[in-house]
Amino acid sequence: MTARADGAPDRIAFLGFGLIGGSIAKALRAGGWSATATAWTPSGGSPAAGRELELVEAAASPEDALEGADLVVLAAPPLAVLELLDRLAGPWKRALATEAVVTDVASTKVAIVARANELGIRFVGGHPMAGRERSGVDAATADLFVDRPWVLVPGAASPDADLARARWLPTSVGARPIELTAEDHDRAVAAISHLPLVAAAALVEAVVGQRWTTGNDPSSQLAASGWTDMTRLVRGDPEMGAGILATNAPEVAAQVRALRDVLDRWLDVLEGDAPNADEIQDRLREARDRLGPANT
Repeated sequence: MTARADGAPDRIAFLGFGLIGGSIAKALRAGGWSATATAWTPSGGSPAAGRELELVEAAASPEDALEGADLVVLAAPPLAVLELLDRLAGPWKRALATEAVVTDVASTKVAIVARANELGIRFVGGHPMAGRERSGVDAATADLFVDRPWVLVPGAASPDADLARARWLPTSVGARPIELTAEDHDRAVAAISHLPLVAAAALVEAVVGQRWTTGNDPSSQLAASGWTDMTRLVRGDPEMGAGILATNAPEVAAQVRALRDVLDRWLDVLEGDAPNADEIQDRLREARDRLGPANT
C-alpha cells in the first residue's frame, strides 16, 4: 500500500456512521471521490442506510470494514473512540494495515490522543467544528463542513505523510483544517462549546420545575425564542454530552469556575435596595461590544 501524492486514500473505513460519518461520506461522493468506503457499527443499521444511499458498503464485522483501508475514521463520541482505539490495538490489530492512518471526529482530544500514543497507533486526531440538532445518518448533509474549522492533532506515532492524509479529509469536504495541540484544542472548546452545554443544563435545572412541566407556571406559557436559543444545547444526546464533559472535565471545570465568578459579580450589581441601571447598561454594552459585529 503506497500513499498517493495528493494524500487521497484508496479505501476508507468508518467505524461508527452517524451524522458526522454520513456527512463526510456524502460530501466525498458529492465532490467526486469514487473509491471504496466501508462502514461498521455494532447494530449495523446506519451502514445499511448508507449502503441504500450508495455512500458506503456495509461491513458485517469491524475486521471486514478495516480490510485494505488506508484511512480509518472513528466516527463516534469520545468514550466510544477510546474503546475503538483499544480494540484497534488489540483484537482488531491484524485487520489494520500497517500503513493505515487512523483519525477521529470526537469533540475532545487530550484523552484520545494520549490513548492512541500509549497504544502506538498511527493517529491524527480530528474534530470538525460542525453539527446539527438532529443526529443519525438520516440527518447527514453534504454541505455540513463547508468553510467550517476542522482541527487536526498529530499523534506521536504519525509521520508527516499521515498528517497529509488526515488533512486530505477536511480539505475534500470543504472544511478549513487547523493544526492545534490537544491541550489547546480542549481548552478552546471547553470555553466555546462545552461550557455552554453546562450553562444550558444549569439554566433548565434552575428554572424548570413541576409547575412548569404541568403548564401551571406562567413562565412556561411565556417562554419564547430567547428561552429556546439559550436551552437548545441541552436538547442534544445526553450520552454524547456526558462523554464530552467527562473527557474534558478539568478544562470545563475551569470555565465553570470563571462563569461562577462572573455571576457572583452580577449578583453584586443586582442585589441591594437600588440597583444602578447605568452600571447594568454599561456591563451589557461591554458584553455586546466584546462579541463584535453580529453575523448576518
